[in-house]
Amino acid sequence: MKILFVCTANIVRSFMAERILMERLKQGNKTDIEVSSGAIIDMDGAPPDPKAVKILLEHGLNGAGHISSLVTEDMITDADMILVMENIHREIICNQYPASREKTYLLKSFSRDYNTAFADIKDPHQLSTHHYRTCFAEIATAIDRLLKCI
Repeated sequence: MKILFVCTANIVRSFMAERILMERLKQGNKTDIEVSSGAIIDMDGAPPDPKAVKILLEHGLNGAGHISSLVTEDMITDADMILVMENIHREIICNQYPASREKTYLLKSFSRDYNTAFADIKDPHQLSTHHYRTCFAEIATAIDRLLKCI
Protein backbone atom coordinates (compact mmCIF):
# COMPACT_ATOMS: atom_id res chain seq x y z
CA MET A 1 0.00 0.00 0.00
CA LYS A 2 1.19 3.52 -0.81
CA ILE A 3 0.01 6.51 1.23
CA LEU A 4 0.58 10.08 0.05
CA PHE A 5 0.15 13.09 2.35
CA VAL A 6 -0.55 16.45 0.69
CA CYS A 7 -0.59 20.02 1.98
CA THR A 8 0.12 23.44 0.57
CA ALA A 9 3.93 23.61 0.65
CA ASN A 10 5.15 20.24 2.03
CA ILE A 11 7.30 21.95 4.65
CA VAL A 12 5.10 21.54 7.74
CA ARG A 13 1.92 19.42 7.79
CA SER A 14 2.37 16.74 5.14
CA PHE A 15 6.05 16.52 6.06
CA MET A 16 5.21 15.98 9.74
CA ALA A 17 2.48 13.48 8.83
CA GLU A 18 4.91 11.51 6.68
CA ARG A 19 7.47 11.33 9.49
CA ILE A 20 4.88 10.45 12.15
CA LEU A 21 3.38 7.63 10.09
CA MET A 22 6.79 6.31 9.09
CA GLU A 23 7.77 6.06 12.77
CA ARG A 24 4.46 4.43 13.77
CA LEU A 25 4.88 1.85 11.01
CA LYS A 26 8.47 1.20 12.09
CA GLN A 27 7.35 0.71 15.70
CA GLY A 28 4.66 -1.72 14.56
CA ASN A 29 7.04 -3.60 12.27
CA LYS A 30 4.77 -2.86 9.30
CA THR A 31 6.80 -3.01 6.12
CA ASP A 32 4.01 -3.28 3.56
CA ILE A 33 3.12 0.44 3.55
CA GLU A 34 5.10 3.11 1.70
CA VAL A 35 4.71 6.73 2.81
CA SER A 36 5.44 9.93 0.91
CA SER A 37 4.36 13.56 0.90
CA GLY A 38 3.97 16.42 -1.53
CA ALA A 39 2.87 19.99 -2.08
CA ILE A 40 0.12 21.70 -4.03
CA ILE A 41 2.47 24.63 -4.78
CA ASP A 42 6.02 24.35 -6.06
CA MET A 43 8.44 25.32 -3.29
CA ASP A 44 11.45 24.45 -5.46
CA GLY A 45 12.87 21.89 -3.04
CA ALA A 46 12.57 24.07 0.08
CA PRO A 47 13.80 22.65 3.40
CA PRO A 48 11.28 21.91 6.16
CA ASP A 49 10.09 24.65 8.47
CA PRO A 50 12.52 24.78 11.44
CA LYS A 51 9.66 24.89 13.95
CA ALA A 52 8.20 21.71 12.42
CA VAL A 53 11.59 20.00 12.74
CA LYS A 54 11.80 21.17 16.37
CA ILE A 55 8.33 19.77 17.18
CA LEU A 56 9.24 16.44 15.58
CA LEU A 57 12.43 16.30 17.67
CA GLU A 58 10.39 16.97 20.82
CA HIS A 59 8.55 13.74 20.01
CA GLY A 60 11.67 11.75 19.20
CA LEU A 61 11.20 11.96 15.44
CA ASN A 62 13.83 12.86 12.90
CA GLY A 63 13.03 15.74 10.56
CA ALA A 64 16.40 15.81 8.79
CA GLY A 65 16.86 15.37 5.08
CA HIS A 66 13.43 16.45 3.89
CA ILE A 67 12.95 18.75 0.91
CA SER A 68 9.62 19.94 -0.43
CA SER A 69 8.24 18.04 -3.43
CA LEU A 70 5.53 19.16 -5.79
CA VAL A 71 2.78 16.55 -6.22
CA THR A 72 2.99 14.91 -9.62
CA GLU A 73 0.54 12.88 -11.65
CA ASP A 74 2.69 9.80 -11.04
CA MET A 75 2.52 10.34 -7.27
CA ILE A 76 -1.28 10.63 -7.46
CA THR A 77 -1.63 7.60 -9.73
CA ASP A 78 0.71 5.43 -7.67
CA ALA A 79 -0.91 6.26 -4.32
CA ASP A 80 -3.51 3.88 -2.92
CA MET A 81 -4.61 6.54 -0.42
CA ILE A 82 -4.15 10.31 -0.56
CA LEU A 83 -4.54 12.16 2.73
CA VAL A 84 -4.92 15.94 2.61
CA MET A 85 -4.87 18.54 5.36
CA GLU A 86 -7.65 20.84 4.12
CA ASN A 87 -10.80 20.64 2.03
CA ILE A 88 -9.21 22.98 -0.53
CA HIS A 89 -6.39 20.47 -1.03
CA ARG A 90 -8.95 17.75 -1.73
CA GLU A 91 -10.76 19.98 -4.21
CA ILE A 92 -7.54 20.83 -6.04
CA ILE A 93 -6.36 17.21 -6.23
CA CYS A 94 -9.76 15.88 -7.31
CA ASN A 95 -10.28 18.61 -9.90
CA GLN A 96 -6.83 18.14 -11.38
CA TYR A 97 -6.93 14.33 -11.15
CA PRO A 98 -10.61 13.24 -11.22
CA ALA A 99 -9.74 9.54 -10.97
CA SER A 100 -8.26 10.21 -7.52
CA ARG A 101 -11.58 11.24 -5.94
CA GLU A 102 -12.33 7.81 -4.45
CA LYS A 103 -8.96 7.55 -2.75
CA THR A 104 -8.54 11.13 -1.46
CA TYR A 105 -9.52 11.86 2.14
CA LEU A 106 -9.15 14.56 4.74
CA LEU A 107 -6.64 13.26 7.26
CA LYS A 108 -8.65 14.66 10.14
CA SER A 109 -11.66 12.56 9.08
CA PHE A 110 -9.90 9.65 10.79
CA SER A 111 -9.96 11.42 14.16
CA ARG A 112 -12.39 10.18 16.80
CA ASP A 113 -13.80 13.67 17.30
CA TYR A 114 -14.13 14.47 13.58
CA ASN A 115 -16.49 17.35 12.93
CA THR A 116 -17.06 18.63 9.39
CA ALA A 117 -17.13 22.20 10.71
CA PHE A 118 -13.53 21.74 11.90
CA ALA A 119 -12.30 19.32 9.24
CA ASP A 120 -9.14 21.15 8.25
CA ILE A 121 -5.78 20.83 9.94
CA LYS A 122 -4.77 24.46 9.85
CA ASP A 123 -1.35 25.55 8.63
CA PRO A 124 0.76 26.82 11.56
CA HIS A 125 3.47 28.23 9.28
CA GLN A 126 4.98 31.39 10.80
CA LEU A 127 2.67 31.20 13.83
CA SER A 128 3.59 30.42 17.43
CA THR A 129 5.10 27.17 18.67
CA HIS A 130 1.73 26.48 20.31
CA HIS A 131 0.14 26.35 16.82
CA TYR A 132 2.77 23.87 15.63
CA ARG A 133 2.18 21.67 18.67
CA THR A 134 -1.57 21.76 18.09
CA CYS A 135 -1.03 20.85 14.44
CA PHE A 136 1.27 17.97 15.42
CA ALA A 137 -1.28 16.66 17.92
CA GLU A 138 -4.11 16.76 15.36
CA ILE A 139 -1.98 14.93 12.80
CA ALA A 140 -0.71 12.33 15.28
CA THR A 141 -4.23 11.64 16.61
CA ALA A 142 -5.61 11.16 13.11
CA ILE A 143 -2.71 8.91 12.12
CA ASP A 144 -3.15 6.74 15.21
CA ARG A 145 -6.80 6.19 14.26
CA LEU A 146 -5.89 5.72 10.58
CA LEU A 147 -3.60 2.86 11.56
CA LYS A 148 -6.59 1.04 13.04
CA CYS A 149 -8.39 1.31 9.68
CA ILE A 150 -5.67 0.15 7.30
